[in-house]
Amino acid sequence: MVGAELVGLSRAECLRRLASHDVGRVVFTERALPAAHPVTYLLDGEEIVFRTSATAKLAAATLHNIVAFEVDDIDVEARAGWSVLGVGMAYEITDTDRLAGLVTRMPAPWAAVAAEGRVIGIPLQTLTGRELTA
Repeated sequence: MVGAELVGLSRAECLRRLASHDVGRVVFTERALPAAHPVTYLLDGEEIVFRTSATAKLAAATLHNIVAFEVDDIDVEARAGWSVLGVGMAYEITDTDRLAGLVTRMPAPWAAVAAEGRVIGIPLQTLTGRELTA
């Protein structure tokens, strides 16, 4: 594409873009192969938070494992867009005070997850992003 430029994004800009969306992909290892699962999420400080059922393979695959989290926004017609990728060790959020605070900010389908669901946090230990502009 003539005149296109690929530009790196600062950590602050990556966080701003993560905060502007609520659907992303958790990337993890399943049977020694890469797997990706879309989730609705919330950016809480510098941590991705999502909810999954307690019996879902996503909960089992992510807990105490290094995972990646990716969000992008693509404008096909303009041939422009951006992508942000974070990496961190996933864990289950169990602190009742924190969970109570998160409930009021949860994106739409979270309410549909059963009460026995798990809330998973991914501290963004590394965070990179790129933008393609026309």
